[in-house]
Amino acid sequence: MIAFVKSNEIPALIPCGATIYTCGFGLAGFAEEVAIEIEQSFLKQGTPRDLILYHSTGTGNSRDKGIAHFAHEGLVKRIVGGHFGASGPEIGKLIMENKIEGYNFPQGVLAILPREIAGRRPGVITKVGLGTFVDPRLEGGKINSLTRQQEDLVTLVTLDQEEWLFFKAPKVDVAIIRGTSADEHGNLTIEKDGVLVETLSVAQAARASGGIVIAQVEQVVKAGTMHAKEVKVPGIMVDYICVAKPENSFQTQGTYFNPAFCGDLKIPLHTIKPMPLDEKKVISRRAAMELTEGAVVNLGIGLPEGVSAVAAEQGVCSKITLTTEGGGIGGVPASGLDFANSVNPEAIIEQPYQFDFYDGGGIDLSILGLAQTDSAGNVNVSKFHSKVAGCGGFINITQNAKKIVFCGSFTAKGLEVEVRDGTLKILKEGQMKKFIQSVEQITFSANYALQRHQEVLYVTERAVFSLTERGLELIEIAPGIDLEHDILRNMDFIPIIEQVKLMPEEIFFEQWHGLACLAKK
Repeated sequence: MIAFVKSNEIPALIPCGATIYTCGFGLAGFAEEVAIEIEQSFLKQGTPRDLILYHSTGTGNSRDKGIAHFAHEGLVKRIVGGHFGASGPEIGKLIMENKIEGYNFPQGVLAILPREIAGRRPGVITKVGLGTFVDPRLEGGKINSLTRQQEDLVTLVTLDQEEWLFFKAPKVDVAIIRGTSADEHGNLTIEKDGVLVETLSVAQAARASGGIVIAQVEQVVKAGTMHAKEVKVPGIMVDYICVAKPENSFQTQGTYFNPAFCGDLKIPLHTIKPMPLDEKKVISRRAAMELTEGAVVNLGIGLPEGVSAVAAEQGVCSKITLTTEGGGIGGVPASGLDFANSVNPEAIIEQPYQFDFYDGGGIDLSILGLAQTDSAGNVNVSKFHSKVAGCGGFINITQNAKKIVFCGSFTAKGLEVEVRDGTLKILKEGQMKKFIQSVEQITFSANYALQRHQEVLYVTERAVFSLTERGLELIEIAPGIDLEHDILRNMDFIPIIEQVKLMPEEIFFEQWHGLACLAKK
């Protein structure tokens, strides 16, 4: 029987030590008001406490929403997440100070894990994570020394003489989900979100575990008024429903509601503002040159988002299919705080099924960020010194895309360049090297990529590298750049240097029409 409750009654429903599985991508699908009440109850009364929290994505924003509400010592005992960058700095601080146990697993694994729990299967068996820090032969996804003393949640198994990773399924005591509307029978629709997360399977996982399902919605409507096909979670799978304040139902980290994200309307793509000509645009243009007509493409967060802007500016979006791990297919992926949504998507599918598609080799080309790269070609985007960001969908995508292009500035922290008349000039070098002898954590395994015969490029504003059996090879250098002064002295290793050519001169001019005729896939 469905119970309609006030949000401040919800904390009393959650026992201390409970395992909670929650949803969200940014703020899409996240029950913000429920999280607020749990935080307030803990701060005022000390309960609930010692929670074990599972979430698949970067959930929340970098200030005070989303998973950030759980960033209190004693409130959470263990967190198992796909990404922590959007959760605010306090979660990462608690992890790095050994105040809570922290596990970081691939986003796609944590998105499909509730389906396995829902069917009372023991967990997820996948190759995703082999050779990376998730592999138990390296770190097993354990982020800090406290966690290294705890149980292994991922193990190496052999099936038909092949290595696989097995991610153990937890028992879910409480599922916390969000819909847009609920009817009087508890049926939920999600018409306002541009990202469809694992809402249904999280609810089913709690049901199969004998747990409870708590749902936050914006409104309650009369029974029988919902179209059956629009119901995403049937009322028979929901126990408690609360109606939240509008400000606690944001569509993205930065947008309350944009109808273009959920397919309610289409906007002209020429209204997307062109990027200024700087190092980011140069990198985006060079990466975009790897696009081919008919290709299915995934774009990562950060600098790779510029590729969608370049594609829109060049008018080639209709010749390729841009996708996001949030489930968007077609259109133009949104950037910044709206990441994971798409403008004018052709389809929006649920995140777990998008990762099934990705893991099954559905991506022709993925363009992702580059934070640290070493002489072997390994890439780290997940952990730096005393900060933990998390892998997100990076491992799923890089281990299964047919071709990978990593994008990033050559150095970081203070880099200033001038792009003019077909040349690049370094005005001020960045203080931090990104091409180092050994990465701090292996988020992308070059050895695994070589075993799978993937084509891998590393694109910066001044140089392009390729992954080879012998290591990283320098294949292109920007016009106006000196090899010794601008490249080699800003690397901790010497790359393979055999046949180096100039990066395409035309991408360093204000006007460029290089994508007018894409090569065939």
